[in-house]
Amino acid sequence: MFETLTEKLDAVFKKLKGRGRLDEENIAAALRDIRMALLEADVHFKVVKDFIEDVRVRAVGKEVLESISPGQQVVKIVHDRLAELMGEAGSQIRFGSRIPAPIMMVGLQGCGKTTTAVKLAKYLAEHGRRAYLVSADVYRPAAIEQLRVMGEKISAGVFDAGELRDPIRICREAVEEAKRLGYEVILVDTAGRLHIDEQMMAELQEIKREIHPAEILFVADAMTGQDAVNVAAKFNERLGIDGVIMTKMDGDARGGAALSLKAVLGKPIKFVGVGEKIDALEVFHPERMASRILGMGDVLTLVEKAQATVDAKEALELQRKIRKNEFSLEDFRNQLKQIRKMGSLQDLLGMIPGFSKMKSMKHMVPDEKELVRVSAIIDSMTKKERHNHLLIDGERRKRIAKGSGTTVQDVNLLLKNYSEMRKMMKKFSSKDGMKALRRGNFPFA
Repeated sequence: MFETLTEKLDAVFKKLKGRGRLDEENIAAALRDIRMALLEADVHFKVVKDFIEDVRVRAVGKEVLESISPGQQVVKIVHDRLAELMGEAGSQIRFGSRIPAPIMMVGLQGCGKTTTAVKLAKYLAEHGRRAYLVSADVYRPAAIEQLRVMGEKISAGVFDAGELRDPIRICREAVEEAKRLGYEVILVDTAGRLHIDEQMMAELQEIKREIHPAEILFVADAMTGQDAVNVAAKFNERLGIDGVIMTKMDGDARGGAALSLKAVLGKPIKFVGVGEKIDALEVFHPERMASRILGMGDVLTLVEKAQATVDAKEALELQRKIRKNEFSLEDFRNQLKQIRKMGSLQDLLGMIPGFSKMKSMKHMVPDEKELVRVSAIIDSMTKKERHNHLLIDGERRKRIAKGSGTTVQDVNLLLKNYSEMRKMMKKFSSKDGMKALRRGNFPFA
């Protein structure tokens, strides 16, 4: 997400940082490029206008123009203004005092409401709140079954409506059932349409009156750009939404909707969907997202993902092995499994400071299918081979290739990349390597 915008802003800031001094003319030229980059990223034109004017006022101040590194100061101003534009601080769900707390999920058909409801239920369960799922979509034949099947995958409670076909009655009885079973939250997956119509809005308003939701969350498809903002405004006008969940953020390279929503609606983005997996839902942190947009990475989110999936004792043992240059193919395979649990490899690498600016490194990022192939090759090795790759001669490579359904060339490439990785890790583990990483300069680049 934001890939195109990141590249264009990086080009602008390179010019600014290359100048020893800045004046109003330099800044005006940079702001013209930033304005064009934002518009091409599909950011709302009024939002862009206000953003550019605010940055201009801050950037031509005396403390910037006379500072030792004015280019860096302008980058900081843009970063802070981007964070403010998206909401300043992460907004959490408000559950209120009622138990169970009803949460309405609303949006157009195809925006990902059902999947998002299940993802949110999983997220809440991981944070100590048991959620009950109910489908009020009686119009889409597979909606109720989809929610049931996905809910069972995460061991969440799902309301069985039986022969009921009245959405209002379904919601009423589901709330009573959730209360009886001791659930703390009930997530209501409402019906959508291909476009807004009066019948749908009337039904949603009636559900709202019936269950008195603690929050109404609008689910927006990031791929639809400014249409998502316009639709959200209409839902807000009729229902009074409390926040937004942006889906398909991993598929939107522009990201204009995410930058426009808060400014246009005055409602925060609370979560973003970053993949198809059930756990691919992240809390939206405006400041961290601003850092990602400017190519500064997002170390905090990367650390949080690692803490959620990596065992502390295993991490310490891995650290010892890297320092002692004892990182084996067995360790490599185990780390691949951990990484795949954390999410998209491209997304994870984008959280490393400076990575997005290194075009040569981007071409080295393998896709998910390649990770599966690598795991299959390592699984076909003996334990001794995994612990000592130097044992793997020509005959062993043929056997490993046959056992994993790959070619000898695939095995050779894996062993070559593994050897290169060991060299890189050795450099990383040195004091100079860690200092360079913190500055965003890779010691092996």
